[in-house]
Amino acid sequence: MENIINLISYPFVLRAIFAGIVTAALLAFLGVFVVLRKMSFYSDGIAHASLAGVAAGILLSSQPLLWAMIVGVIFAILVFWLEKKTTVSVDAIIGVLFTASLALGVVLINLKSGYQPDLISFLFGNILTIQYSDIWLILIVALITGIFMIVKYKQYLLLSLNKDLAYLSGINLSLYELLFYIALSVSVILGIKIVGVVLVSALVIVPVSSAKLFSSSAKSLAIWSVILSEISMLLGIFLSLAFNLPTGATIVLTEAFIFFVLVLAPAKS
Repeated sequence: MENIINLISYPFVLRAIFAGIVTAALLAFLGVFVVLRKMSFYSDGIAHASLAGVAAGILLSSQPLLWAMIVGVIFAILVFWLEKKTTVSVDAIIGVLFTASLALGVVLINLKSGYQPDLISFLFGNILTIQYSDIWLILIVALITGIFMIVKYKQYLLLSLNKDLAYLSGINLSLYELLFYIALSVSVILGIKIVGVVLVSALVIVPVSSAKLFSSSAKSLAIWSVILSEISMLLGIFLSLAFNLPTGATIVLTEAFIFFVLVLAPAKS
């Protein structure tokens, strides 16, 4: 315990905790709409597609996280456009785009010789390597996205529950869907630095799935999703520090543990 207290005093641990708290809250809140709209595959797709942006950033010796966000915005716009212009299902569109982006990322990274630690950290996550430049980027994006989604909460909730009713109430469905795709894409990419491409969709889906087990309203679902996400994030970071475990994987396992505890809890009562 004393070692953990000492570790918390280090700047890199404080940066990790701050980034984790902000990202966990944002992804859990967005996850409410993702789960209600049954678009869990989208968050997984954007995570894999962002590898092309990470590779481009490494190749250009630039900020990989920023390049990943650029790719994420392009991905969101393409998914939205192809969904409207073709008869292909959204899942298939996402599958085509994320595999193509993933392949592009592999090709780009192959152009850079030598071992690439940045690529490994983005694949599997390494929250302890968060820099101040990452903190500022995460904070700015989280504030803009979070404020927008809170202001438009009622519209997005109605859109998630009943598209026809949302249309009749005067909501511009196309505009709101496009903005949500972009917001979700950029937010998911923030989480890549924390838990990696492979695991980031868990930050979106698992806390909401856990909260859904006992929440009685959309409001309580959103509140409890954020609370459970924050608990999992902090507990996962502290456990990883205490037992020298991979931080990203420990955070996700903590979320999964909480989920199964809540699943089994009613059976015990």
